[in-house]
Amino acid sequence: MMMTGTLDLRRLADLASRSAAQARRVGRPLLRGLFFSAADDAVFPGKSLAVVLEKGRLSVALGAVLFSRVTVRGVRAYPFAEGKFPEPEEAAASLVLAANELGAARPGVTLSIPKSWAVVTTAEFPSTIRENIAEVVAYELDRITPFSADDAYYDFAVLKETGGRLTLLVMAARADAVRPYIRALTEKGFTVERLTVSLAGVGTLCRRMSGSDDSLVMIADARGYEAGLFAAGLPVQTSSGSFPSGEEAAMVEVINAELEALVDHAKKQGYNPAVFALLKDTRQTLAELFKLKVRMPVKMLAAPDPGIRFSTPPREVPFAAAGALLQSLQPKSRGLNLLRKGLEPRRKVPAALTIALLCGLAGLWIFYMVAPLRFEERKIREISRQIASRKDEVRKVEAMKKEADAIAAEIGLIDGFRQDKAMTINLLRELTTVLPKSTWLTRTRITETTVELEGYASSATELLPKLEASQYFKKVEFASPTFRDARMNSDRFMIKMEIRGARKNEEKPKEEKPKGEKK
Repeated sequence: MMMTGTLDLRRLADLASRSAAQARRVGRPLLRGLFFSAADDAVFPGKSLAVVLEKGRLSVALGAVLFSRVTVRGVRAYPFAEGKFPEPEEAAASLVLAANELGAARPGVTLSIPKSWAVVTTAEFPSTIRENIAEVVAYELDRITPFSADDAYYDFAVLKETGGRLTLLVMAARADAVRPYIRALTEKGFTVERLTVSLAGVGTLCRRMSGSDDSLVMIADARGYEAGLFAAGLPVQTSSGSFPSGEEAAMVEVINAELEALVDHAKKQGYNPAVFALLKDTRQTLAELFKLKVRMPVKMLAAPDPGIRFSTPPREVPFAAAGALLQSLQPKSRGLNLLRKGLEPRRKVPAALTIALLCGLAGLWIFYMVAPLRFEERKIREISRQIASRKDEVRKVEAMKKEADAIAAEIGLIDGFRQDKAMTINLLRELTTVLPKSTWLTRTRITETTVELEGYASSATELLPKLEASQYFKKVEFASPTFRDARMNSDRFMIKMEIRGARKNEEKPKEEKPKGEKK
C-alpha cells in the first residue's frame, strides 16, 4: 500500500511538472504579445559608435540596429606610434574624422579599453545583500580590487547563488586612466554611454558566433596574449602574458599551454566552451604553424560574424569593435558597462510614442463624453438632488464613522502595546544600555523568541557576559566566528540569543515588569 501511494504521488508530481512546463511554453509568447511595447529593443532602431583603444592603433565602427538585426555601417582604423596607446586628444580628433567620414551625426559612443587597464575578479557575499547589492559592492570594492569606488569605473553581475552565498563577477578600471579620454570625447560633442573591455567585446561576438553560452577566447600578437573564459557572456576567468622569445614555435607552445590550462579549468567548473583564437599583427606563418600544432578544436577568427551584416566588406574585421556594438545595441548580450557602477538605468520611452498614445486616449475620452452627454446630465442632476436632500444625514454618518475609526485605531494601538511578550522597544532600550559605547551595530533582527546582532566592537568577547546578565536575554552565543577588521580596528561579530520567557505560538504566563519600569 505504501509503495502504491508513493508511485501515485510521483505520477502526480510528474504530471504537475509537465503541465507547468507546457503552460510556460504557451504563456510566454502570449504575455510577450499582450505586454509588447513599440519602444522595445526588439523593434526600436538605434545607432552607436564603438571606439577601441589599442597599442599603435585606434579602431572605430559605426553600427545600427533594427528589429534586433545589427548592421556595421562602416569601419575606420587610424595608426599611431608603435607600442603606444593614442593620447586622449588624438583619440578624440580621430573619432571626429571617423564620424565625418562615416556620416554619423554624433550617436552614443561605446569606449573599449585594453584588458590590461582593468581588473576582473570574483567575490562571494551572503545572499542577504541582494536587496542592496550595489551599495555593498561599492563599500567593499577596495577590498575586492585595488581601487576604491570613488577612484574607479566598475560594474558587476551575479554569476551564481548556492548555499546562501552569492558569487559576483566584478570588473573595474582606474578612473584616472580612462577619464581623460571621456573628457576629450565630451569636449568634441560625443556622449560616452558605455565603457567596456576589448576582450569582453570579442567574447560577446564569439558567443553570438557559436550560439553557445560558454566560450574561450585567445587573442595574440607579436607582443603577447590575452585569454578569457566566458560563461553566459561574462568573463569568469582571464589571463595574459608575454612571449619569452620571438620564435614562432615558442609562441605557439605558450598559446597551446595557456589554452589547455583554461580548458581544464573550465571543465572543472562545469563549463564546455567553444574555443576561438584571434592572431593579429603577426606573421602569416605563425597562424599556419598554430593550426598545425594546436592540440584541440579551435575556430580561427578570420571572417565576419554571420549574425552581423557589414554594409561594405572591411579589409580587416574589427572583432573588438563589432562585439562592443553588440553590447551597446543589444542589451541582452549581458555585457558589463563600467560607467553605471552596478546601477541599472531606467529605459526611457520615446516622447513621440507617448504623445501618440496620449492623443489616442484623449480622443476616446472625448467620444465617450460627448455621445451620451444628455443622459449623463440628467443622471447627474438626479444624483445632485438626492445628495442635497441627504446632506445632513451624510454629515452625521461621516462624523460617526470618523469617530469610530479613531476609537478603533486607539484600541489597536493599545492592544499592540499590551501584547503578552517583551516589547521590541524594551529590547532595543536594553541593548542600548548593555552594549558599550564603542560597539557599532550594522544589523539587528528581533523575532518572537530570538534576537540576532551583527556589527563591530573593540572586543567582541566582552559582549557575551554583558548580554547574558540582562534580564531579557539568555543563551547568548556567537552565530559565526569573529574576525578582526584591520581597516576599522574592530572585531566583526554575529551574535544570536533567546528572549527570556518568550514562547512561540503558545500561551505564555504573564511576565513581571522589569524593575524600575512604571506601569
